[in-house]
Amino acid sequence: MARWCAEVLLFDFDGTLIDSKVDIATAVNLTLGDLGLPTRSVEEIFSFVGDGVKRLLRLSVGEGNPDQYDRALDVFRQHYLKHCVQTTNWYPGIWEVLQHYKDCKKVIVTNKSLEYTLAIVDGLQARDLFLHVEAPRDTSELKPEPVMLERAMKVVGADPAHALMIGDSTNDVRAAQAAGIRACAVGYGYGNRERVVALQPDFYCETPGDLIGLW
Repeated sequence: MARWCAEVLLFDFDGTLIDSKVDIATAVNLTLGDLGLPTRSVEEIFSFVGDGVKRLLRLSVGEGNPDQYDRALDVFRQHYLKHCVQTTNWYPGIWEVLQHYKDCKKVIVTNKSLEYTLAIVDGLQARDLFLHVEAPRDTSELKPEPVMLERAMKVVGADPAHALMIGDSTNDVRAAQAAGIRACAVGYGYGNRERVVALQPDFYCETPGDLIGLW
């Protein structure tokens, strides 16, 4: 029986490939300051991350300030595009992972907006590393929905039987399982390790280096 291997790797972005929490927190707090609202700690802001920028800003602005939400979206965009690669970088070891799998098709599948994702990919001079970048077209497509994974595989001509989704959150594992592809959870990102492991992903890697040699 032939040993299984992946032909396409679908990567989550924040918390899997890149550590972006400081730049996100900076942009959120600059936004809150412009709106005259109290700033928040980095840890609190990042507890809001994972389900798209709209949820991030709704929680950051606070349920008691719904009138500020629409303005917050515009103000945040200006600040984040300015600061999105100020400190954001690959997790240590990720560059080596991407080079190790140079013969695999590599795709980013993220709940982050396409505009911000491409700004960071370009800022890191990494556009050539990825065959495709898939981001939500509306909130109904956010992971754990499988829509973006299915669309990305169609775009790159991937066989789901030889695709692997790599991510740090339950959203990533659940999206992969819903799409009928293998899932690899990572323990170094922003997700909750216990909740991710409880979903029984096909692979689990505690460090970026563990991603090398999965098969």
